[in-house]
Amino acid sequence: MTGPLRIDATATARLLGPAAAIDVLAGVLRAGLDPEAVPPRTAVPVPAGELLLMPAATAAHVGVKIAGVAPANPARGLPRVTGSYLLLDGTDLRPLALLDGAALTELRTPAVSALAVRHLTPGDRPSRLVLFGTGPQAYGHLEAVLAVRDLAEVSVVGRDPAGVRALAGYARTLGVPARPGTPDDVGGADLVVCCTTARTPLFDGDLVAPGATVVAVGSHEPTARETDTALVVRSEVYVEARTAALREAGDLLVPTAEGAIAEDHIAGNLAELVTGARAPSAERPRFFKSVGMAWEDLAVAVALYRAALAG
Repeated sequence: MTGPLRIDATATARLLGPAAAIDVLAGVLRAGLDPEAVPPRTAVPVPAGELLLMPAATAAHVGVKIAGVAPANPARGLPRVTGSYLLLDGTDLRPLALLDGAALTELRTPAVSALAVRHLTPGDRPSRLVLFGTGPQAYGHLEAVLAVRDLAEVSVVGRDPAGVRALAGYARTLGVPARPGTPDDVGGADLVVCCTTARTPLFDGDLVAPGATVVAVGSHEPTARETDTALVVRSEVYVEARTAALREAGDLLVPTAEGAIAEDHIAGNLAELVTGARAPSAERPRFFKSVGMAWEDLAVAVALYRAALAG
């Protein structure tokens, strides 16, 4: 008896690109998946950082990601996020595939953001992007955004000048004018994407123009945030699921604790955007806050498994 199919990081990159991953997520939402009903993530503190357990199930498949978040790893030359994903048959729970958890996360998180960008930003002209962060998620988000929107320019903002130059150089290889930027560049941006480990706001939310879109993916902790209260108050807010955001999204929970917003400040979730149940306003900034959910991992893992079987 053979064991589960193994899909490593190299195979993940070969089998499914950003555009296909975006379409997979859109497809499961259009088919009726309710993000609000997905089991919550379990977070367990461990000496090296945090262990995350993320289960999800459909009639056809069941899956669970075991992810480690080790803040000290980058200084050792190791990835901050590690882990594995186990995909099982939904009928008899036989293991079908074992996937690289970090590679899966690096594919599905940008795909979620880009799906939101597709519905929150106009596509009639190239966008000016300000990208915060220089790690794997920043690279993934650049590629995923390019799968749904043309970019006129990319400004890269980060703590490491060498990392900023490297990411800007990579953007230029993709045909996009790019340069090192500053937080104040958000004032001229059509799209701002935050992919950092910051625990406090990265920029002044009052600078963001009405009609611009901000995406924040860097934290899933109630006390950590990449955006400030001013931006959240001004913005029309969208999330993957209200249930998850109100458990984990510090970008929203901190302003709520301050009394600046109420829980009903959230305008809609990703499923409502994709199905057309909610349409964004052009009068205010749009803010999409992602914390990462297990249904996203399952949807992309199933697509990777099917692509691997197809050869």
